[in-house]
Amino acid sequence: MAFSRRNFLIATGVVAASSSVLTACGGSDNKGGGGKSDAPKVSGSKTVEILVGTKADSTGPAPEVKGAVKGGIVHSLDQFDMDHMDPAQIYVSTEGAITVPIMRGLTGYKLDDKGGCTLVGDVATDAGTMKDGGKTWSFTIKDGVKWEDGSDVSMDDVRHTFERLFADFVTEGPRYVQQFLVGGDKYKGPYDGKQLDSVEVDGKTITFRLNEPRADFNFTLAMRGYSLVPKAKDTKQKYDSRPFSCGPYKISERSVGKSLTYVRNEHWDPKTDAIRNAYPDEYRFRFGYQPLAATDRFIADSGEDQQAMAIFNEVAPERIAKVLTDANLKKRVLTAVDTVTYYWPINTTRIKDVKVRQAINWAWPHQQLQTIRGGKSTSELATTILSPVTPGHEEFDLYGVDKKPGGDPEKAKALLKEAGKVGQKLVIAYQTSDNALKQAVAIKNALEAAGFKVVNKQLDKSTFYTQIGKIDNGYDLFAAGWSPDWPNGYSVFYPCWSGENIGNGRSNYAQLDDPSVNKAINAASKIADAEEANKAWGAIDRQIMELAAVVPDYHSIRNWMYGSKIGNVVFDYGNTCIALCKLYVKK
Repeated sequence: MAFSRRNFLIATGVVAASSSVLTACGGSDNKGGGGKSDAPKVSGSKTVEILVGTKADSTGPAPEVKGAVKGGIVHSLDQFDMDHMDPAQIYVSTEGAITVPIMRGLTGYKLDDKGGCTLVGDVATDAGTMKDGGKTWSFTIKDGVKWEDGSDVSMDDVRHTFERLFADFVTEGPRYVQQFLVGGDKYKGPYDGKQLDSVEVDGKTITFRLNEPRADFNFTLAMRGYSLVPKAKDTKQKYDSRPFSCGPYKISERSVGKSLTYVRNEHWDPKTDAIRNAYPDEYRFRFGYQPLAATDRFIADSGEDQQAMAIFNEVAPERIAKVLTDANLKKRVLTAVDTVTYYWPINTTRIKDVKVRQAINWAWPHQQLQTIRGGKSTSELATTILSPVTPGHEEFDLYGVDKKPGGDPEKAKALLKEAGKVGQKLVIAYQTSDNALKQAVAIKNALEAAGFKVVNKQLDKSTFYTQIGKIDNGYDLFAAGWSPDWPNGYSVFYPCWSGENIGNGRSNYAQLDDPSVNKAINAASKIADAEEANKAWGAIDRQIMELAAVVPDYHSIRNWMYGSKIGNVVFDYGNTCIALCKLYVKK
């Protein structure tokens, strides 16, 4: 309900590593709702093409931001701290966004001053070399990349980064590399002294041998979950609380749940980094601010709040009309159409009757929830898992959202009667926030009007996904959201809807294990033609919706407000977040 579990990329079919393989949503000329404000429409968004860059594109330093100056402190006004900071455990958008200044991977996304985005080598000299049709990938490491203590990033560190992904304490992060590497099904990690044979090191080059062709593997490695970890500083589970930096900043202070401070990493060499600028002297992230309180402080724009921004907190629904209809306030708002679809997975191991799950869909109060979120300026109603801006999206509406956006309780009740389940109890998990509470009330009222008995459970926001990610979590529905992890529909449907990806910490929250869906996902992943692959992913979307394993809720339009002394607030289309390493403090 509040933020996306996997809010990263928007997919298109992959045809070759050197080709144009990704489109991400950009602005729009379409008008939307929300008082007198103009809002972009998800269904009408333009696209930004993401290409695979060259070696020259991967060479630092990063392009300078026009008008930017060094110095000053960037503050944040956000709700919650990060659940994880060990990259192997990072699979949440806010965690990915906040760690860009301190973590680097083999590949990453380079932004230009026109809003463009390119996949380049980050610690690697380029975006990788593919052989054997995508079953073999090699990356050569740049000279001069150092950790925050001045030691070199070694090939042992690079190897260790990928081998530690297999350790049993790694439960929350992406599992693509573990799945793709030859022998990964039997490997248990490096802590007993064993190495994985499919990870080979020769000089400054690391080679990955995969068990199937992956022409998009260089995009996979751009995920924050594959950022580097120094072997000598790996404290296993404890690394989550204090990661080591090879980026332009390092952690100087962290009080879990309250604050996090970055200061400059004097051992970072901008000549090795084509992605990051480092203008502010510090980033001081402060947690515990609800969106309304944060928005009011942004509106007042006084003191250090003039130098403030937010990773998570957007303009509060209570203030969206005020902010977007005031020209002076609106010019301090970054609006971006996001790639995410927010939805409510239905626990299919607890709600086994498809008619009951369909009844939930028919009863859902889409329009009421949109109003609580702030209206059409913040979101579009969803009827599908794939966002309209995602290639492969098929437009369909199985549960009458367009005709009755407020829900159809009579249709829902009729289905419950057919199933003999009038009075069915539903335990629904929500994140703790003022806005979530309002939505919880609306959902409870709508479902009870349709014949359900609803019990609401509020869960701590910072550990919400850890709790709902447990197999025996005790909940029937929960708020979640997803964007493709990298340019392929596989990274939507395999992690979220394949029966092969059920387990503690996994992202198949609905625990859907339908043989026909599993078969369709595996078949679609092998289709080489982009157009045919997109058709297959669209068909799988419909297939899952027919099983009613989820209630699609909305496609997001982001509105981030910031202080008057923060310069160059831009959207990072590779990581779908505010680009922290492009900000500066105005003099």
